[in-house]
Amino acid sequence: MQVTIYLTEHDEYIVRLLDDRSRRERKSRSAVILSILEEHFEKDKRLGEILVDLGVVSPKELDRVLQLQRDSFSEQLLGELLVSEQGIDEMDVQRALEIQSRFRLPSEVV
Repeated sequence: MQVTIYLTEHDEYIVRLLDDRSRRERKSRSAVILSILEEHFEKDKRLGEILVDLGVVSPKELDRVLQLQRDSFSEQLLGELLVSEQGIDEMDVQRALEIQSRFRLPSEVV
């Protein structure tokens, strides 16, 4: 994927902030921009919503598994149910959990 960002002289302070964060985190500008975007779009989302955003599961499939979880009073975690019921790859669930955990306190991870 290629993204082009056009900046004007009025955006120089943003570039300075970006460069400072890049140096501090030892990442490229692109990596920092992507992490900022990921945080913006994913920080308040639940696991299922992140999996939908990643294209791993459809909203309809997610709703079906959530309903199954409610109807069966299952204590099985959503990720486990998605793996067993929908054949979702465990690595995809781990990726979504990793994204979720970056932006939440440990007590907030659902």
